Amino acid sequence: MRTLLKIVKSAFIFVQCLVLGGWVWLYFESRRGVAAEPGAVMFEVEKGKRVRAIAEALMAQKIIPKKTPFLFRYRFFYVPQSIKAGEYELPKTGSAKDILGILIAGKIYLHPVTIAEGLTAMETAKNFIAAGFGQNGEFPAALRETDSIALLDPKAENLEGYLFPETYLLPKGLSSGEILQKMTEQFKEVFGEKWRRRAAELHWTVRAVVILASLIEKETSRPDEKKFVSAVFHNRIRIGMKLDCDPTIIYALKQKGPFEGRLRTKDLKYDSPYNTYLYPGLPPGPISNPGRESLEAALYPAEADYLYFVAKNDGSHQFSRTLAEHRLAVKKFQK
Repeated sequence: MRTLLKIVKSAFIFVQCLVLGGWVWLYFESRRGVAAEPGAVMFEVEKGKRVRAIAEALMAQKIIPKKTPFLFRYRFFYVPQSIKAGEYELPKTGSAKDILGILIAGKIYLHPVTIAEGLTAMETAKNFIAAGFGQNGEFPAALRETDSIALLDPKAENLEGYLFPETYLLPKGLSSGEILQKMTEQFKEVFGEKWRRRAAELHWTVRAVVILASLIEKETSRPDEKKFVSAVFHNRIRIGMKLDCDPTIIYALKQKGPFEGRLRTKDLKYDSPYNTYLYPGLPPGPISNPGRESLEAALYPAEADYLYFVAKNDGSHQFSRTLAEHRLAVKKFQK
């Protein structure tokens, strides 16, 4: 009996030592990284990929030294959690413990894509395509999906004007529709309840504000001038005077085909509802995607009685109250 007890005790101690040894081995092995220079490497987890296959891919790319510590650590600490598919930025000198922690947490790498103010919808789409998001053939159809802005603008036939310019942090693999949804959601957040009340005070629809803001955005990039440009357009609309806004003609010409880069005299007679030299009031839709400052300027024009402005060829403009003043300014700055 004593012999049996002795054998059981010895076996128990052996098992304990084995377990302890295993834990010690796992502790050190899962903390050992690949000898490499500091930095990071991109690693993609494909949808539906098993943990063993992920470990093998990590080892093949020399991100982890061995797959066994990675697999054991996953089974002991993380089962039944799964590793989220996506693209990850992983440290070259990371251990199995570090790498697994990043993957389990789903810390997917987000690519920054900056969309400048004043781009058209298709120019915006081309920027995303150049950054590796979406496909050229997908965007035109996605731009016609207006459900996301239907409550703000029931008349919208596309998303022109509502793709808010911003720096977006995007995970790889987003569809064109998902990208545009993020942009319109950002627009709605910026154009909040306060601005909607202000539009109502002016007896303007949100659509009209966005159209005007898109004109302001294309006329000047200077924040200090936007509210004065807005005042000119507000004043002209109030008295029934045509807006004579060059960018509206350029937008119309771009819809027809490539724009040569300079307006000619004959272009001023181009028959389009967007030609504000021919047709009074606002054009039928936005001509660009305006930023925050242009939207604010459209809602809060300067208290000024200007009716004209002309470029001074240094990025700024000369504003005038009368046609006589304007003609002198044109003569001075547009030789």
